[in-house]
Amino acid sequence: MKLSIIIPTYNEEPTIEQLMQLVESVSYPIDHEIIIVDDASTDRTLQKDILKQISRDNIKLLRNYKNKGKGVCIRQSLECVTGDIIIIQDADLEYSPKDIPGLIQPIINREAEVVYGSRFLKNKYPYGMAWINYIANRFLTSLTNFLYHTNLTDMETCYKAIKTEVIKDMELRASRFEFEPEVTARIIKRGIRIYELPISYAGRGLRQGKKIKAKDFFTAVRILLRHKFIDR
Repeated sequence: MKLSIIIPTYNEEPTIEQLMQLVESVSYPIDHEIIIVDDASTDRTLQKDILKQISRDNIKLLRNYKNKGKGVCIRQSLECVTGDIIIIQDADLEYSPKDIPGLIQPIINREAEVVYGSRFLKNKYPYGMAWINYIANRFLTSLTNFLYHTNLTDMETCYKAIKTEVIKDMELRASRFEFEPEVTARIIKRGIRIYELPISYAGRGLRQGKKIKAKDFFTAVRILLRHKFIDR
C-alpha cells in the first residue's frame, strides 16, 4: 500500500520548510508520496530550499497561478495521487505529522475506510484554539451529528485519512474550507463509518497566518443542510 500526503499551501513562507522537515522525519508504515498544491502564493513559500526537496521522486508540486481555495487544491491533487490512502496536511504547523501513522493504521489493517483525527478526544479545549473557533467547531460538529445521526467529536478536523478509491468516487465541488462538511456528508450518506482517533494540536491565530473566516462558518452550515435535504 501507499500513502499520499496532500499539502495545500498559500503564503506559508514562515512554516513550510519546517513542515516539510517534520513530514519527512516521520517513519510511515507504508510507502508515501507528498503532493504540494501551491494556491498562487504571493510570498516566498516556494523558496529555493523547498524547490530542492521537490526535485525528489516522492514529492510532486502543483501550482495555481490564481488563488482558488483549499477545496480546489485538494480536488486538483486527487487527479495525480498514486497512493491507496490520502490524508490532508495543513502547512501552518497546527497539526503534527507524527500523528499520521496512527491515523492510517486502521485503514492499512482493513478495519476502516475513513479515519478522522479528533482534536477534542485528547483535550476538551485544544491548546491555542481561539474561543470563537472552539464554539464554531463544536456547533458544526453537533449540527453534523444531529442531521446525520452520527457521534463525531471533530467534523472540521484537517486530518482526514480516507481510502483513495472512496474519495475519488465522489463528485466533490468544494472550493474553500467547505471541503470538510462536504466530504463528511458524502461519506456518511454512503453508509461509511467514520472512525476517530485523538491527535495533538497547537492552534494558530490570524497573525500567524490562519486563513479561515467567519463566512466559512456559515458556508459550512449551508453545505451540511444542502447535502441533507437537497442533494440526495
